[in-house]
Amino acid sequence: MSFAVRPATSFADVATILGPKKPTASVCWCLSHRVDAKTNRSLAGPARGEYVRELMRRPVPPGVLAYDGVDVVGWAAVAPRADLPFARSRKIPHVDDLPVWSVWCFRVRAGHRGRGIAHALLDGAVDFAREHGAPAIEGYPVDNQGRKVDLTMAYVGTRGLFDAAGFTLASRTDSVSGGFLRVIMRRTL
Repeated sequence: MSFAVRPATSFADVATILGPKKPTASVCWCLSHRVDAKTNRSLAGPARGEYVRELMRRPVPPGVLAYDGVDVVGWAAVAPRADLPFARSRKIPHVDDLPVWSVWCFRVRAGHRGRGIAHALLDGAVDFAREHGAPAIEGYPVDNQGRKVDLTMAYVGTRGLFDAAGFTLASRTDSVSGGFLRVIMRRTL
């Protein structure tokens, strides 16, 4: 199955994937690893969506979207690690001084899962980072060793997803998601 993956330039499409059903709800909007903890706590309800709208006004979009025809079906967050709280993380260490990009959040719409959209999103994130001059791209998925991952925590991806996309294990971490240790997977571009 083939999906088109493009830079996230449509706020309406991003809102379709990341936004809440109820406009006043305080859902993540994929901000928990994009902004520092203080900023994340300060953004509530509609302010979270407005923050994302502002991010989308920057020269480089905050991620990529997957489309099945005209329907938006998935999202992956991708940005330079130096611009993210990961730059200061003690649980997900730097492998070296290379100015890598990070891909850390995947979201596939209900009703579209199990069709390879996460694979298309990861490939699209790699292309996006490459097009913006990244020397390498990292992800921080769970090393679930084939065991089922709770959908709520599956947003970080799995080691198998990254293995299939040509990433290699760069380091283990002290970070845990959904009961599984996370690893640093890297692909040189």
